[in-house]
Amino acid sequence: AQVIDDKKGTTLVSLSTLDPEIKGKEKYQGNVKAAEMLGSLLAKKLEEKGIKKVVFDRGGYLYHGRVKAVAESTRKGKIVF
Repeated sequence: AQVIDDKKGTTLVSLSTLDPEIKGKEKYQGNVKAAEMLGSLLAKKLEEKGIKKVVFDRGGYLYHGRVKAVAESTRKGKIVF
């Protein structure tokens, strides 16, 4: 998952299920549970940077499964889409 400032063309936050914060906690990183952890961590990192509102671009993927898990767990972290 990436958060990009389109106006400046810079990446503000970039996370993956292979990052140590998630990889060490989940045996398999390709499931919904790992995606939920990713969304929670994303919300935490955005909050640390003072970002409270983003636009969610699912990149053509259906809003289902892991995509949905990332979005909903990020919203639970009080990030507005």
